Amino acid sequence: MAKLRPMMILPPLIFVGFVALAAVGMYRDDPEGLPSTMVGRTAPGIPQEALDGFPQATPEMLASGEVTLVNFWASWCPPCRAEHPKLLEMQADGLPIVGINIRDTQANASKYLRDDENPFIGVGFDPRGRTSIDWGVTAPPETFILDGEGTVLFRFAGPLVGSDYEQRFLPALREAMGE
Repeated sequence: MAKLRPMMILPPLIFVGFVALAAVGMYRDDPEGLPSTMVGRTAPGIPQEALDGFPQATPEMLASGEVTLVNFWASWCPPCRAEHPKLLEMQADGLPIVGINIRDTQANASKYLRDDENPFIGVGFDPRGRTSIDWGVTAPPETFILDGEGTVLFRFAGPLVGSDYEQRFLPALREAMGE
């Protein structure tokens, strides 16, 4: 009878382990979503520096007594430009949006908002991206829904466009607004 060597068993065991990990990943609730450690917590701080020529974002804006959005964006970010019309539309509907410009220059960010209109009630300027790290932002654009007390209710990574926006962001926003 042939002797079974450990090195003959190891490759099939590793393969079975990879299959099990893939199955767990495929059948979790939201395989596309990135978990946020901020949901359920008070919103972190916002940059002290203002974007030249625009109202400064303040901590009071995050806990204003009404649902507020916090949008992390950059002038060099194509998806940020794609979602900009949606931000303007939400602003026109009366939804307060705080903008945090990250990893950008004063000149480029200011020019962008002057040329394409400003949807934000206040703008923070974070050229090194330190605030985005505190919020757990992986890349712009990212938008957070805050309740009236400044607690993070939902995090949306990516531009506010398309079916993902309609199927995930809008229901979370409606729920936050009590609709």
